Amino acid sequence: MKAAVYEKYGPPEVVRVKEIAIPQPKGNELLIKVYASTVNRTDCGFRSAEYFVSRFFSGLFKPKFPVLGCEFAGIVEETGTEVTKFKKGDRVFGFNDETFGGHAEYMVISENKALATIPDSISYEDAAPITEGSHYALESIRAAKVKAGDTVMVYGATGAIGSAAIQLLKHLGAHVTAVCNTKNVGLIKSLGPDIVIDYQTEDFTKTDIKFSFIFDAVGKSSFKECKPLLTEKGIYISTELGKNGENIWLALTTPLSGGKKVLFPLPGISQDDVKYLKFLVESGEFRPVIERHYNLDDIVDAYKYVETGQKTGNIIINIQKKS
Repeated sequence: MKAAVYEKYGPPEVVRVKEIAIPQPKGNELLIKVYASTVNRTDCGFRSAEYFVSRFFSGLFKPKFPVLGCEFAGIVEETGTEVTKFKKGDRVFGFNDETFGGHAEYMVISENKALATIPDSISYEDAAPITEGSHYALESIRAAKVKAGDTVMVYGATGAIGSAAIQLLKHLGAHVTAVCNTKNVGLIKSLGPDIVIDYQTEDFTKTDIKFSFIFDAVGKSSFKECKPLLTEKGIYISTELGKNGENIWLALTTPLSGGKKVLFPLPGISQDDVKYLKFLVESGEFRPVIERHYNLDDIVDAYKYVETGQKTGNIIINIQKKS
């Protein structure tokens, strides 16, 4: 089968497309013929190992799992002898940041991991990006204990995480202020926030609104910068470590004061979470934003574009033509 393989950590060019053996499913595993995947921050982070801690999961000196692709959408081609939840022919999508595999024509995954069947009306290309950005947003929203009526700011609203966060927050009944660049104001308005701030024409820190939760979905702000905008017990969460890793330290110390605080939740995703996201897609309350499509042969170009930091929503990798 054709797969995008990386055998050492580094820039996008360490990835190359080559022929490797089709994996074989064990007792509780599914063999999935992958039609679509994505290139996202998770894939980039593990490939580059810029944060050395990622190597404790992916391999200290070289990758243990040479095919990346945490998001996938495809069809069950074969099932292990112990599988009961899925059957051959099921269209499925999901997330796998443990062993990855989505950047290949076939992958295996346990039937108990984070996957679900694709809604009938959804294509493989639209199903593939449902999970990555949304589960990061979902974990942060849960950590902040957002409820109906809460006032929330999403900084970096145009990425996969930020665009998902807006929609998840509106589903919960929050009042959402989204911060984005000029060219994407119209797109972000279409996702339903109550207020949109164009950071290129106005200073988001000058707003008179006080927020119970500020969610930096791109890691480009700071607690110091956002603290004046928080309510008395407001919460700040960033998807990045911050300057010199300050968000980890602040997450350990600021909750002790009983006032404004930083949280740094560790993301996770379960099969129930995927089913919840599927429900939101089916009910029309969540749709992943898609900017570009690349073929598997052009995956290095996809990586390069994602790492410009300028992508809007999700970048799709078309693995193979639909039969």
